[in-house]
Amino acid sequence: MKQVRRALDEGLAAATLNDRDGRFPSQLLHVAVEHRLMHAETLAYMLHQLPFDHKVRKPRLPELVVRPVEPRLIQIPPGSATLGLPRCQTNRFGWDNEYEAHTIAVPAFSIDKYEVTNREYLQFMNAGGYENQALWREADWKWKTQHNISHPVFWNRPDGEWQYRTMFENVPLPLDWPVYVSHAEASAYARGAGKTLPTEAQWHRAAYGTPEGTERPYPWGTEAPDRRFGNFDFESWDPTPVGAFRQGESAFGVADLVGNGWEWTATEFAPFPGFQPFEFYPGYSANFFDGQHYVMKGGSPRTAACMLRRSFRNWFQPHYQYVYAGFRCVRT
Repeated sequence: MKQVRRALDEGLAAATLNDRDGRFPSQLLHVAVEHRLMHAETLAYMLHQLPFDHKVRKPRLPELVVRPVEPRLIQIPPGSATLGLPRCQTNRFGWDNEYEAHTIAVPAFSIDKYEVTNREYLQFMNAGGYENQALWREADWKWKTQHNISHPVFWNRPDGEWQYRTMFENVPLPLDWPVYVSHAEASAYARGAGKTLPTEAQWHRAAYGTPEGTERPYPWGTEAPDRRFGNFDFESWDPTPVGAFRQGESAFGVADLVGNGWEWTATEFAPFPGFQPFEFYPGYSANFFDGQHYVMKGGSPRTAACMLRRSFRNWFQPHYQYVYAGFRCVRT
């Protein structure tokens, strides 16, 4: 890695950074850097499954002392949401699936102020949520049954009490942390609550919209991401209690929209109008426009700050449990 960094530094020192045809060299460098940062996060998903004695234990950050929050809905008035980046802004990097910018009218809806917590999800489980086939899509029920899925993958119950598997140890289930589950599990919970997962446009409206009709680059405003606003950028290996970052709330008062766990949406990962694949990497997004992947927004504790931009889109298939992803629900 030192050799690679040295070669890049030497090349950058001699390079002309004016893009030619919107591709060279800064776009390619952004692709290289962000792709590596993505893999730094997904590598954590795999490392998480290793036995504890195969890892060098890192000290945990001091626990944030936060008063438990009361779940509630936030009313979002009708308005518009701008998704994507305008292609004319050549000074801003985006992946091919982030183009072209377009505006969507969003009717009024209500959204959970906080992500669903382990406490709320435990109530869903105790109420028989994993046994109620009516809450699951046919394909999700088949997956759950075939693989004997009966609880979130980060939970375990060795001695009759629920434990949570952090990166380096088991701890008593932290009831106020956001629950990390697959899209299938999140969807079943939402149906059981008489709600749905938000669409990508609804999520954008709640995160970046304002009562005045303008839109912000981040939920909290225009300041660059830092530790005041959320749990992201490799600050922690673990989630934090929901509601811990009051300064990170959106203009509507919705909390924890960036960091602390990606958030599943109901939107299938698909191209925006005007989509053009990267010539040098045509399959980056297009290979996943298959109706089998869902958009995630926000970011996790292991998401780099540069990928917290409003237009960034992440995606996974609905039966992958190991991603650091939670959810919140909406009612229309």
